[in-house]
Amino acid sequence: LIYVFIVDCDVTKDEDCVYFCGHSLGLQPKSTESHVQQVLQNWKQNANQCRYVTSLPLVYCDNQAKKGLSELVGCYENEVVAMNSLTTNLHLLMTSFYQPTKDRYKILIEQNAFPSDYYVVASQIRLAGYDEYESLILVKPRQNEELFRMEDIIEVIEKEGDSIALILLPGVYFITGQAFDMKAITESGHKKGCYVGYDLAHAVGNIELHLHEWGVDFAFWCTYKYLNSGPGGIEAAFLHRRFDNTKMKNRILQYIDNFAILDFGPLNPLDTSWRGHKESNRLEMTSDFDFAPGIDSYRLSNPPALLVVCLIASLNEFLEAGGRRLREKRFLLTGFVGLFNNPPSKTSKVTVDIVTPLKFAERGCQLSIRLSCPMHKVWMELRKRGMIFDIRKPDVMRLTPVPLYNSFYDVYRFVDTLRSVLDESNN
Repeated sequence: LIYVFIVDCDVTKDEDCVYFCGHSLGLQPKSTESHVQQVLQNWKQNANQCRYVTSLPLVYCDNQAKKGLSELVGCYENEVVAMNSLTTNLHLLMTSFYQPTKDRYKILIEQNAFPSDYYVVASQIRLAGYDEYESLILVKPRQNEELFRMEDIIEVIEKEGDSIALILLPGVYFITGQAFDMKAITESGHKKGCYVGYDLAHAVGNIELHLHEWGVDFAFWCTYKYLNSGPGGIEAAFLHRRFDNTKMKNRILQYIDNFAILDFGPLNPLDTSWRGHKESNRLEMTSDFDFAPGIDSYRLSNPPALLVVCLIASLNEFLEAGGRRLREKRFLLTGFVGLFNNPPSKTSKVTVDIVTPLKFAERGCQLSIRLSCPMHKVWMELRKRGMIFDIRKPDVMRLTPVPLYNSFYDVYRFVDTLRSVLDESNN
């Protein structure tokens, strides 16, 4: 289903590289090229009418991504949409869900959050007139530990919840690969009156999700990692359908008339746009804005068809493979962590520390490890032998055997090659 990955490295002609970097950029599905050609051919043959004809009318092509996305995140099709970039989607959603008051103005995030999330959160706090350092609550691992304890996060929510306007956490932490207990965190946050959202960039297509059932308020994610949509691919967002902003039209117009910040409540995207207008009467070109239902009202403009079909091509592969089969293979592939519990080589004194939780329910495909020797030299030697992975500074090696395209032989080759490199480094 996925193209074989080949780079300029010192491997034999009979063997390709082992690609364990799907947490950063997924491989290209074989059907992607034909999907892109379909868009180009439609445009070439039908010109302006390409927006409305063929089995993939380009002005509505993003709707065809809803089925695959909804199955991956566990929600209804009208709760999810492919649109914009991750940062844009977070900004848009925060205009609705971060409505600070004198008593409830803080945001809870994790320490060392991915910079794009932190920058958005800090800027939204400043735009609301608050100090980012006074308004941020950072949850973190205990001293001398690397993993977050879910009970510690719950304790912070229970203690500080009355002052928290928004809880914003990852589904899977990008450095360690640790999966957060989103169900428990969401329930705890709601009990304290907090809104709860998640960055699922490292979770969608990786771990099992049930966003609707868990009552998650909103979520956002990129699609170029586990969802294989390609560099700069279109991103996606979820909004629970209990939020109906179609009734907010008059209050939005009142805002525009009065140029005053009103107490709108949680769901009033002030950046209304043509694409966020209800689809049935959008082309009437009226100045009277009529909200599309739910998450669709956050769309800004026509979908970029070439990007959307790249995502659709990959989603079709997920639908064909089936979530259960992929989870079973993920369990077996990542079971090779047990190989690191033995000495990594016969002669080397180098030790391997597994950073990622060993319990299957607490991780996805990603395995983060740390060596007791300089990481960069090992990385260079492994890359020469065709082992493709990455390092998060200062010294965490991230390895991701993705069940959609990695094999058990890939796992064997990597472990065997690592042992060889460590043996050589000891001589």
